[in-house]
Amino acid sequence: MQLYNTLSAEERAGLIDEAGKQRLTLSFYAYAKIEDPESFRNALFLAWNPLEVLGRIYVAKEGINAQLSLPADNFYEFKKVIEEYDFMRGIRLNIAVEHDDHSFLKLTIKVRNKIVADGLNDENFDVTNIGIHLKAEEFNSFLNDPNTIVVDMRNHYESEIGHFKGAITPDVDTFRESLPIIETQLAAHKENKNLLMYCTGGIRCEKASAFFKHKGFKNVYQLEGGIIEYTRQINAEKLETKFIGKNFVFDHRLGERITDDIISQCHQCGKPCDNHTNCANDACHLLFLQCDECSDAMEDCCSSECLEIIKLPLADQIKLRKGLDKGNMIFKKGKSKDLKFKKSGDLPDAALAVFKKPKTIRKRISKKKVLIGKGEHYYTKSKIGLFVLDRNELKIGDKISISGPTTGVQEFTLDQMYVNGKLANIANAGDKITLSLPFRIRKSDKLFKVIQ
Repeated sequence: MQLYNTLSAEERAGLIDEAGKQRLTLSFYAYAKIEDPESFRNALFLAWNPLEVLGRIYVAKEGINAQLSLPADNFYEFKKVIEEYDFMRGIRLNIAVEHDDHSFLKLTIKVRNKIVADGLNDENFDVTNIGIHLKAEEFNSFLNDPNTIVVDMRNHYESEIGHFKGAITPDVDTFRESLPIIETQLAAHKENKNLLMYCTGGIRCEKASAFFKHKGFKNVYQLEGGIIEYTRQINAEKLETKFIGKNFVFDHRLGERITDDIISQCHQCGKPCDNHTNCANDACHLLFLQCDECSDAMEDCCSSECLEIIKLPLADQIKLRKGLDKGNMIFKKGKSKDLKFKKSGDLPDAALAVFKKPKTIRKRISKKKVLIGKGEHYYTKSKIGLFVLDRNELKIGDKISISGPTTGVQEFTLDQMYVNGKLANIANAGDKITLSLPFRIRKSDKLFKVIQ
């Protein structure tokens, strides 16, 4: 019984392309009492996997938080499946503003203590006593009221590329950090101001509104369905949008455009830019803003140090990563001394440029990779991997990728191989090839040829 994803991102991307089906990207959440999150998680996987659902889902005793994609043809069957649970019957599904077939490449369902890391003790206040939900038109009316204070409940790397005009944009790395900061900053306005909150899809505001009401704020409101649902209503009802820029999303797209205004800068050169990327050095993987020119010049790296590292042989890169705690840099999401044009905290509402053309998401996903073989054995003492070539030709100088559930994705240029036991420059379908590798392979690992 399969309860976990077994394919690599590259394999899944290839299957999606071969299927040729349009996929929908959507998100939803529900606070509910779930007695056995582990059993609930397993039941979801068994029901969703046959429907080709991919995504990142968190379940906890307090509910579910889901971001996913699925073939458009399976949408109504998926809806039927989730509505078998009473607490998800009639649930609002936030359909993405922009779709991309590669928005998610794995189905990952994890059991967590909470569906959003808020750092709150829910026993100290009534989490069901939430703020008043506002639809897009109502939200706009409140924004026009001088007695309103609007607060962005997202993090600095989200608000930097897009936010509501006039919003307070806390300079925080995590949601849990924003709550005490906002409480202190707005303490003098508990009685007489409208506290208006928004986030990506509404889930953060759900808990935050209850927290602020508990802290004595009298007039607490939240944007129904967050920025995603606001945009849908704005477009459907042809209303004026008060949001400017791009909405950050937590999938391979890293953002969906709401308006053509670019309000942020490339963190390396300062040109108008709102394209996020992750540093190509796997020992860093820092999230930052990078324009096309800097992407080409820096090869998707955040610094010259990382650029030097990715040019090292794979074995040396792995040695540098071993035992390294890189979580802090990833967690900071773009706060680094190397990023000279990073802005956070009080942000401008004025556009720096107008969006012109789309950029292909995630370059490493968009590379063409051809499956040519599979792992057969790994000889631990000599650190040698054995592969069987199923198809195509492989020669010295080719760029290859080895991937699997435990191996991850390892890319390097082939500089030496043994074919059927002899040193050779070319291998063909049916040949057995052995490679000296600084990592262990498994039988489930796949061998790809990378076509640049």
